[in-house]
Amino acid sequence: MSLFGDGLEAAVQKASTRPAPKSAGAQMRYLVRQLKGTKAVAQLLRISQRTVERYVKDQIKKPHPDLAARLEREVRKRWQPQIRAKARQKAATTGGIVIDTRARMGYTAPIGSTDQDRIRHLTVALPPQYAARLFDAQEAGATDARLQEIAAEALKEVYSQDGGRRAGSLEEVRFTDIEHLEFDL
Repeated sequence: MSLFGDGLEAAVQKASTRPAPKSAGAQMRYLVRQLKGTKAVAQLLRISQRTVERYVKDQIKKPHPDLAARLEREVRKRWQPQIRAKARQKAATTGGIVIDTRARMGYTAPIGSTDQDRIRHLTVALPPQYAARLFDAQEAGATDARLQEIAAEALKEVYSQDGGRRAGSLEEVRFTDIEHLEFDL
């Protein structure tokens, strides 16, 4: 997927109350229950229906790495949807979201001020409205670049301008060369 999209998904996954199935057979059985049949699972994973049936019966236990990655991704995508939705709702209304990043940040500011880009390591709690914007954009299928723009706006508001108490003349924040990015609810 993408750096920002995967980061948001990982943050929401941490809200799970039970671990997702680990073995290939258990994951396959879960998907068969969710999609109501082996044919749908076979189409989703791009394998034959007979192969799905063999995983369900534990006749095959170890999938090749490509299939294992697709299987795990599809299970995680569907695991505990109501709990994930509640976690998103809480972050978007009351809790906010924490962004931990190491990236190059710079500013577009009036002449005579310092706007030099530099690598910064930031851990910043973003207010709920930015969490809501990030999750809404992700749901709408926004690109990684758009999610990055929203995060840059949030960092400008919260970190650089401290909610309007300083640096009011900043026009734009450049948020590039991301080395590390992690979200937490």
